[in-house]
Amino acid sequence: VMSEGAAALVLESLEHATKRGATVLGILSGCGERADNFHRTRSNPDGSAIIRAMRNAIDDAGLQPADIGYVNAHGTGTPENDKMETLGMRAVFGDAPPPISSNKSMIGHTLSAAGAIEAAFSLLTIRDQVLPPTINHNEPDPAITLDVVPNVARQVSGLRHVLSNSFGFGGQNVCLVV
Repeated sequence: VMSEGAAALVLESLEHATKRGATVLGILSGCGERADNFHRTRSNPDGSAIIRAMRNAIDDAGLQPADIGYVNAHGTGTPENDKMETLGMRAVFGDAPPPISSNKSMIGHTLSAAGAIEAAFSLLTIRDQVLPPTINHNEPDPAITLDVVPNVARQVSGLRHVLSNSFGFGGQNVCLVV
């Protein structure tokens, strides 16, 4: 479902934010990107760009995959995207992927604004220690073998690192670790 929305993040050094007395919502600790020139709207079936973007973000943060406690999915809910994101998650996290959900299920797809909105959701997930749900998840796809947080938010404790996936048209794939 297409939607409208926006988010803005103020990025500054921790030192500067602390000096000015800002409330720090989180730290952007890793960024990974990888272009995929396979198709204007589809990912390469081998998932290489999606996998590399996730790995690059985790590596850039100086973390291991097991350190990621939640993934804010690109999660468009289309068969193509769900298949590719599952493939990527399994390649990066193996048999122990963290919980994953998609805020697009609640707010729709804002296209160009989606990455910033998802980054804001990811920061609030850490702040509140609540994993947002994928709503309307009434008939799980048996091919999606991930812990998709279904229908109701999940309270957690000790969540420190979130991977936020953004896989855009034209093969623009960016993942952030907050």
